[in-house]
Amino acid sequence: MNINNDYISQKEDHTKAIYSITPFTLLDYPNKTACVLWFAGCNMRCVYCYNPDIVLGRGKIDFNEVILFLQKRKLLLDGVVFSGGECTIHKGIELYLEKIKQMGFAVKIDTNGSSPSVIKKLLNRRLIDYVALDFKSTKNNFAAITNSKLFNNFNETLDILNASQIPFEVRSTIHSELLSTEDIQLMLNFLERKKYNGTYYLQQFVNDTETLGNLSSSKKLLIQNIKVRNIKVELRD
Repeated sequence: MNINNDYISQKEDHTKAIYSITPFTLLDYPNKTACVLWFAGCNMRCVYCYNPDIVLGRGKIDFNEVILFLQKRKLLLDGVVFSGGECTIHKGIELYLEKIKQMGFAVKIDTNGSSPSVIKKLLNRRLIDYVALDFKSTKNNFAAITNSKLFNNFNETLDILNASQIPFEVRSTIHSELLSTEDIQLMLNFLERKKYNGTYYLQQFVNDTETLGNLSSSKKLLIQNIKVRNIKVELRD
């Protein structure tokens, strides 16, 4: 491949959408060595969010800098994770994904599900290989936790992923002040009605971290209090 073809011209895109890069991870992309691109900005304001600098900040890194970084790691990394913030709100994401796929990397997207039309387009173009979908809350509590009215968007994104052939996971971050065991049971029941057949990952909120909201310490979730039928539930620390 001609290296020059990897670059994005100023006519194509000149914005700095990326806040920072995690150069190496074994945790963020299942069974792959990867880096993480942290996209600045988000259309939700989740009170438990532990990336306030990224959500409220501005991008610092031009995408051509990302390409230079990836060119040096073609033999070291299997994949690239698009995270944030919310990567799907950026207009250049389709072009970014196209360039990275041309370089031979697998791509995972972390998303809050707020942009179903974007997800559908990326799936149709086969520009993503794995998706992690954040399930913030039940519909009744969604606005209070996310400071948004985007539950229906999340619901549509889940339907799109369910109908696709792409491997994906659904995950929820659990803070005991925000989600009770009863709430989690309702969310699990919702996923079962949707016929989701993957693993539902419950991520314990990490105490003593800076967040967007003023939260006290979270108590540990006791998974044995949740009734599971057709979906595998796994705790992540």
